[in-house]
Amino acid sequence: MDLRGYFNRIGFTGQYDKPDLDTLRTIHKLHVMQIPFENLSIHCGEKNTTDLLIIYDKLVKSNRGGWCCENNLLFSWVLKEMGYKYTTLGSKVFNKFQNDFHPVDSHLINLVEIDGKPYITDVSYGVSCQLWYPLEMVSGKDQPQPPGVFRLLNDGMRWVLEKTSRKPVVKDKVYANSSLLDHRLTKTMYCFPLTPRNKEHFVETLDCLQTSPDSRFVLKSICSLQTPTGFRALIGWTYSEITYNPEEDSDFVDMKEIPDSEIEAVLREKFNVVLVNKFTPKNNKANYCM
Repeated sequence: MDLRGYFNRIGFTGQYDKPDLDTLRTIHKLHVMQIPFENLSIHCGEKNTTDLLIIYDKLVKSNRGGWCCENNLLFSWVLKEMGYKYTTLGSKVFNKFQNDFHPVDSHLINLVEIDGKPYITDVSYGVSCQLWYPLEMVSGKDQPQPPGVFRLLNDGMRWVLEKTSRKPVVKDKVYANSSLLDHRLTKTMYCFPLTPRNKEHFVETLDCLQTSPDSRFVLKSICSLQTPTGFRALIGWTYSEITYNPEEDSDFVDMKEIPDSEIEAVLREKFNVVLVNKFTPKNNKANYCM
């Protein structure tokens, strides 16, 4: 594993030994702009792992993306190599249909301390709720970013992350009622305590998420990548390009269906992803939206 290889992957040309906030903001944004959030391995007969060597080979050397335990584990290694003081945490993702948090930690994030101030970094939530920059750990403070306004809340026991979005404006009215669209203006994302977690803490849950027939990651194939003006996503056969339009308090949504014969080309041209094994798109009904 080579830090220079990672920086080449994300296009970072700054100093390697400057663990300050500006550098963290820069590498955080570059990561989400270059490395997709995706679960395509599950739909290629492959298995996701918490082995950092395998993750590095996949995300850095093979130009792939990954889900949270791949992207954020890799990012924790970067933080360590650069000299940041960090702690890996586990969070429970909110289920809007059950109106409650998942009962176990299924999402890995990192807490970084700089000059005595804590920040949350999360380079792998994907789609419209992806952080572009670290968040200050200040309860109740609105923190605007291009995707919307993020907010951390603390009740004394745990922290909760929520986001206020803009109204989606759909180009093709055929997709106006798509289940992939989230029309909630304010949405709860996940909650977490400040209990340090190692990667072994997530192994059992991650195995379930990639094998259970009820898992949204089994039911849907997902690939998303942030862009300078929004994000793009391929969920099953549905390709979407979202353009943020904060001046009019809206997000422009362009959706279309991709035939099987063009799926590989879309992954290559829009996400810079080339798959080795046969990929079978999935878009079954599940608790997932952009």
